[in-house]
Parts: sequence; C-alpha cells; structure tokens
Amino acid sequence: MLNIFKKIALILTFLICANIKAQELPPIENFSPLNYSGGNQNWAISQSDENYIYIANNSGLLEFNGEKWNLYPSPNNTILRSVNVVKNRVYTGCYMEFGFWEKNEFGVLDYTSLSNTLKEDLIEDEQFWKILELDKWILFQSLNRIYIYNTLDKSFKIINSKTPITKAFNIEGIIYFQKINDGVYKVENGEVLPISTNEIFKNNIVVNIFKVKAKLLLQTQQKGFYFIDEDGETKWNIEFNKILEASSVYSSIKLEDNSFILGTISNGIYHIDSQGNLINQINQEVGLNNNTVLSIFQDKDQNIWLGLDNGISVVNFSSPFKVFNDVKGKLGSVYTSVIFNDYLYLGTNQGLFYKKLNSNTTFNFIKGTNGQVWSLAIYDNTLFCGHDIGTYIIKNNQAKLISDVQGTWDIKPIPTQENLLIQGNYNGLNILEKVNDSWRFKNKITGFDISSKFFEFSETHQLFVSHEYKGVFKLEIDKKFEKVVEINEETSVTKGLKSGLVSYDNNLYYSSEKGVFKYSKDKHFFELDSLFTNQFFKNDSYYSGKLIANSQTNTLWGFLDKSIVYFSPGILNNTLKINRIPLPESKRRDIAGYESLAHLKDQSYLIGTARGYIILNLDKLIDKDYEVKITSITKASINLNESKVKLLNDNHSFKFKNNNLSFNFSVPEYEKFTEINYQYKLVGLYNDWSKWSTNSEATFKNLPYGNYTFKVNARVGNKLSKNTANYSFTIERPWFISNLMLVFYSLLFILMVFLIHNFYKRYYTKQKSKLIEKKQQEFTLSQLENDKVIMKLRNEKLRNEVEGKTRELSASAMNIIKKNELLSTIKNELSKKDSTDNVKRVLKIINQNLNNNDDWEAFQEAFNNADSDFLKKAKSLHPTLTPNDLRLCAYLRLNLSSKEIAPLLNISVRSVEIKRYRLRKKINLEHEKSLVEYILEL
Repeated sequence: MLNIFKKIALILTFLICANIKAQELPPIENFSPLNYSGGNQNWAISQSDENYIYIANNSGLLEFNGEKWNLYPSPNNTILRSVNVVKNRVYTGCYMEFGFWEKNEFGVLDYTSLSNTLKEDLIEDEQFWKILELDKWILFQSLNRIYIYNTLDKSFKIINSKTPITKAFNIEGIIYFQKINDGVYKVENGEVLPISTNEIFKNNIVVNIFKVKAKLLLQTQQKGFYFIDEDGETKWNIEFNKILEASSVYSSIKLEDNSFILGTISNGIYHIDSQGNLINQINQEVGLNNNTVLSIFQDKDQNIWLGLDNGISVVNFSSPFKVFNDVKGKLGSVYTSVIFNDYLYLGTNQGLFYKKLNSNTTFNFIKGTNGQVWSLAIYDNTLFCGHDIGTYIIKNNQAKLISDVQGTWDIKPIPTQENLLIQGNYNGLNILEKVNDSWRFKNKITGFDISSKFFEFSETHQLFVSHEYKGVFKLEIDKKFEKVVEINEETSVTKGLKSGLVSYDNNLYYSSEKGVFKYSKDKHFFELDSLFTNQFFKNDSYYSGKLIANSQTNTLWGFLDKSIVYFSPGILNNTLKINRIPLPESKRRDIAGYESLAHLKDQSYLIGTARGYIILNLDKLIDKDYEVKITSITKASINLNESKVKLLNDNHSFKFKNNNLSFNFSVPEYEKFTEINYQYKLVGLYNDWSKWSTNSEATFKNLPYGNYTFKVNARVGNKLSKNTANYSFTIERPWFISNLMLVFYSLLFILMVFLIHNFYKRYYTKQKSKLIEKKQQEFTLSQLENDKVIMKLRNEKLRNEVEGKTRELSASAMNIIKKNELLSTIKNELSKKDSTDNVKRVLKIINQNLNNNDDWEAFQEAFNNADSDFLKKAKSLHPTLTPNDLRLCAYLRLNLSSKEIAPLLNISVRSVEIKRYRLRKKINLEHEKSLVEYILEL
C-alpha cells in the first residue's frame, strides 16, 4: 500500500508540475560558480545593513555588493557551513572553527577567531551549521553543541547534547532545537526544556520551526508540517502533503505575507500560501541553476536567495514583473496577444495558442494556424486572426479562414460602416464585410499596392498608410471603399526604420527616430510635437517607433532602449502624463518594430517577447530610494603593482608614482529586470559627467599632480540615486618638483646665475684681454711689418752699400791687378833692356810696388767692410790657414780667376793653381766640390 501511495503521489506531483510549467513566474537571476569564482555548494545566506549579501560557500565566504563578487577563503581552508551578519560583523562557522569578519579601513574583511578563545577544546571533527543572534548573544550550533557567546564580556556558555543536534531556531526570542532520537527542546532562562518528545520528532529531521498565531508550526523533512500547542502535536492537513511526503525538504522560510518557500533535495522550491495551497513550483526546468536547495534567505527587498548544490539563484517575488519563458520553444516569439471570452490568446511566429485565463494549464495550439500570426483583433464579439496566409475567425478555439489574401498585418473598423472592416495586407488594403452574421472577403481597394503594416483613418474616406522604406501616404478612398481616388506622399515626415503610425485620443501620431509628430487637421501636415518628443526621449534613446494605443485603459505605450513608457490623459488639462517603467530592451528581449502589449485586468499588462511574454503589474511598481557607494579604491604605480586604498580616510594623499587609480562602486539592488547605470566625473581633470554606463569601475591613469574629487551617481531604472558618492584626494608633486627640490632649484638657479655671471664676466674679461692682446699683436705685427719694411729698406741699402763696396772692392782689385800687370809689363820690358843702375832702380821700385803690402791692407780693409765675417769665419773653421791662404780665399770669394789672382799675388798663374790645390788640401775639400762654391757658401 505504501508503494502504491508513493506512486500516486509521484503521479500527482508530475501532473501538478506539468500544469505549473505554463505559469508566469517571478524573474530569476542565476549565478554559477564561474560568476562568483567559488565552490558549487552554498550552505547559508545573510545580508548586512548596507544590503550586501554574504553566503557560506564551499570555498569560503562570498560577498556580493550588487556588482562584484568577492571570495574570502575560510580561515582553515575548509567548507564554510554557516553565516549570519549582525550589525557590522559577519559571523561564520566551518570545520573546527568559528568567528567573525569585520571590514578594515580598506573595505576588506578581516577575520577574528572566537573558537581559539574557548577554554574548552572543540569536539573532534566538529562543524558549525547554524549561527543565531539573540540580544547580546551569538549562538554557534554544531551537531554536538551550542556555543553561546556573550558579545559584551566575551564569555562562552556551552550546551551539550548526547545525540546530534540538527538545527537551531530563534522564534520570537526563544531558541529551539531538535535532538535526534530525543525530541524538540527550547532554551529559556539559560535552561534547556523539552517541547515535544513525540516519535515524529524523534525519527524525522525538523527542517524549520515557525510561529503561526499562538502555535508552533514544525516542518519535517519528509512528513510535512505539524502544529504544537498546549493540546499536543497535530498534523497540518493540507492537500499539498501528498507532494511533500514524496519530496525531501532540506530548507524552508516563511515570507512576510505568511506564505512559505520550501527548498527540496531534487525538486527545486515549492511556494505555498498560508493555507497550504500550492502557488507554484520553481525548479531547474523553469529557470533555477539546480534542483537541490541547501539554503533560503529573504532579503530586505523580499527577494528570495537560494543557495543551491550548484550555484545561486535569486527569485524576485516582489517584482512587478512575471515571466513566461518558453524554454522548449513550443510557442515561439509572441507578436500579438488578446483576452477574449476568458481566454488568453497568443499569436506567435509558430501559430495561434490559447489557455484559460488565470489557469495553470499549458497553452493549446489552434489547428490550422501554423505559421506567422501578425495580429489579433476583436470586433462585433468576434476574434479575428491576421495570419501570414490570410485572415481567420476564431470560434470555439477553432480557426476558420475567411480570406486567403496573404499577410494580414492588422484589421480595423471603418468609421460609420458597421458591417465593413479594413485590413492591411502585403498587397495593400482589403475589405471584409458582414453578410448574414458571417464575415467574408469583399474586395481589394485598387490603386494602392504597397504593403500596409500601419494604417489609420483621419476621416471616413481619408486614410494614412506608413511604410518603413517608402514613407507615409495619404489616401483618398471612394465612398464604396473599392478604389483609391487620390494618393499623396506625406513630405512633412521622413521614412524611417521601425517607424510607427497610431491613432490615440482623436489624434494621429507618427513616430520615428526623428521624434513624435502630430497630424494637424487644420494645416494638413505632420508637425513635431516637441513636448511629447522631449518627454518620450527624456534620459533614454530610441529603440522602436511603434506606439500601441490601448482603448481599455486609454493609454499610449512606447518602447525605448532603457524603458517602456506609457502616456495617459491629464486629469485637469489635455497634456499627456508620462510614466516610465524601468524595463530595458536588454532585459525584456522583445522584437524591435513588432512589440505587442495587451491589457489583462486592473493594472496588469502582457508584453510579448522573443521567448514568451512578461506580465507587468503597475500596482507593484515601488518608488524607492537608492544609494550608491564607493566599494573599493586601488592605486597602482607605473609597473602596475596594485594595492588597496583606505576608504575611510577622505582627502587622501598619494605619491606621484602611484598616480594610477581605480574606483569600484555599486548599488546593492538585486531585481533582475532593473538595470543600474553609473556616471562619474573627476573634478580637477574632467569636470563633465561621463555617459551613463553599466560599468561599475572607473580607472584613471597617469594623473598629473593636483587636487581631485571623484564623484559618482547611479541611475536604477529611471530613478537617480539619492546621493552622490565622493572621494577627495591629492596626487603629490613628483620628487623633482617638491618644495625641497624647488628650494634646491631656486638655490641652484641663483648659483647658476652667479656662476654664469662670473663666467660671462671672466669670459668678457678674457675676450677683452684677448682683444687687447690681439690689438697689441696686430700693433706688434704692424710694427714688425714696419720694421721689416724698414729692415728691408735697410738691408736693401746695406745690400746696395755692400754691392757698392763690392763693386768698389772689385774695382780696387781690378785696379791693383791692372796696376801690377802694368808694372809687370814695364818690369818685363825694362828687363829686356839693359841693366843699368837706373833701370835697376826702376825695377827695384817696381818690385817694391808689386810686393807692397799696402795694396793688400787697403784691399783687406775694403773686403772686411764688405764682408766682415768671412775671414773670421774661414779662420775659425780652418785654423791652419795662413794669411796668404786667407788672402787667396778673399780673392776667390770675389770670384776672381787664377789669371786675375796671379797679378795680385805677384806670382804666376801656375803658382796660383798650386796655391789653390794646397788650399783644398788644408780645408779637406772633397774632390767633387768646387773650391769657389765652397768659399762662396761660407
């Protein structure tokens, strides 16, 4: 019987899960171990006052500030099993260790061990699975003990247990815990008191304990819920028990709305209401990272954090959005939707689907509608389906083709013509008519064959058609709606990709990247609606020009890059009121130019996406404040040696070599569909704000010296942060322009000026000296030149005198020669005569004259006057020379021949030659050398 019961329970579980697959679920954000760079398993979750999330992970303590994950390895590198943030301390427990973390001045967590301060040793292999706060005490629960730490006096009290303690719970200031094979106990006034020793609590693990009204509600791992009150233990009889008993619940939490989230070992989470009814199931198939839920935590914004066996998931239960994600691709991309007769119809690129409104059933396909559905329209209590192959009427969830004109973009009623509908097709415009309560194709409006995706009436027979590539046309149609009688291309607006045309509140609007234009019926052209355009594009950029008018709520919807906007009429005037919904295109993933929106009920709308749809509930949009914070600052030198900077020390001073700074900042917001953008500026360098960006880091390299203030703003969705985070700092001047160096440079400058002055003074003094010296030299040279000239003149005069004296000497010598020749002749002639005494006296006189030294002395004096040094030089060079030899030398110096010398010496020519020969011997003259040349050279 037990096996049969389990099989039935499993079948029920399967059936319920099959229905739940069609449900709209809250947004789910997943983080894999690769995202947070940690281990797979996550055992406990907590949140700080500054909204940071802390998770006990296999690899240590995870910290998440909304932008960046930080991993702090456990103190002894073991698995971290528990975490609880109390004020500014993050308490953790792991294998044989527990303590707390605190942020230092750099914004980094530092660990302090408490287990090391115990006077009693830990039990071997003890691990700490739960940490609780109670007034001034912090409780660390292992499987064997509960350590109660007094934060005031730092003392410990220990509660021992003979049997394993599963988990401990703080319920309204009372500590409860279960002892396996024993029962449930509480700690009151320092004493351990039993609550229940019922067999169900001895043999089944108690996962959690809740307070429901005046009763305790205990949840077991496999036996469901049990109440404990004064009357004892009673099981909470709910239909969901069948699923619970077929599941293994590992973790759970009670939400603020009194509903419960149950985390299972293999089925993800179940969400049940306060009455025990199943709201939905969320598992790996519909979006979780993993089906084993080890821990559950509800943060301050009612987001549900799931610590999984493989990763982390965040479920935004309080989000204004719910998502239907077509994981298996059975529906496709949603192009249009409508509510008709309590059914929700979806037109997709794969056909038309429907399901009962507000049911958990799966979508059903309407046979025959395979292919692209472009539009759904309700008129005359009839549902029309514009399809790629034509136009269908949907009745009793069956499709009937009433027109095979391909490509029905849209279907609209014709003013004043109740039995006629106009539809835009690939081939232009066509008419449907109602005959005998049946709709059928009537005719094509001839004269216009352009594809008519967007068309609107301005008057009964005046129609505007917009084409992305061809522009806007104004058509005049005949009264029978059979042909176009006039076509005018509208030149007041330009064609544009993803442009749109819509009629809203009796006005015709054309929208494109250029803006929103309103048609003036008086001026007969479109003019830019500046107010509308400025409101529409304020703080956002163009994404699609398609505007959707919802007649049920009298609103006009548009789709931008960072948001969806809707306009509604003003209460006191005609000015449209704009409302912005922070749902960026990157999150909604709709089909640009083919956006779709349908009103469901109250303030709920369905928005088609490329993988299903999103349900928007305007009532859940909350206007909350956000605060941006600088989370870390890093400085780096030229060689990129990074180090943290103290966050608490504002107006910090950095060495010039550390002039590379990086700022990290964040807003701890965890809504999946909320996009956070940042802008910053560095006052002192860039005084203009940067462009909005999702990047949460700003880096400045090679900053010049000076004073700076870094400022950062955040925009969460459409809401600006309430603060601007600031950090002032100074980049010191480099050492070479420090104050000391400036003094040194000043002194050096003065010294250099002094040295340069002295240098130039010396230089100019030297130059002056050189100039004077040069002038003196020039003067001396001038004098020398003058002296040279004078000397030359003197030399010439002396030369002339010498030459004159030489000539005189030569003349004197010649005279002596002639005189001696004459005397010799006379002597010879007289010798031929007789030798009388008279003749002899004459000959004697002649001989006396021929041998008279007076002629030589006169010649010698004249010779010395002409060449005074010759005879001295000859005598000094050749001391053996006799006076006669010197006399011969003198005659030879006058270049006299032997014939001319003979009379002078009163000897024969032969004797002269002999004398010359002897003279050569005395002076040791070489044979080759001429005697005369030698004497001339002396």
